Amino acid sequence: MSDQLKWFKSSYSDDEGGDCVEVALASPTHIRDSKNPTGPEIAVAAPAWAAFIAAVRPGA
Repeated sequence: MSDQLKWFKSSYSDDEGGDCVEVALASPTHIRDSKNPTGPEIAVAAPAWAAFIAAVRPGA
């Protein structure tokens, strides 16, 4: 399924090999390490993803 998803790299990631996260906004939302795109990924339901984003948003 990963090859059918459109992945977005975190805006906080850079090309120097630091911590990198990619997200595919689908149902469910998929999350993986961008340094290892063929490696494991996790999938979370939309309500869980929305709660995560709300919790890490600046000022939350």
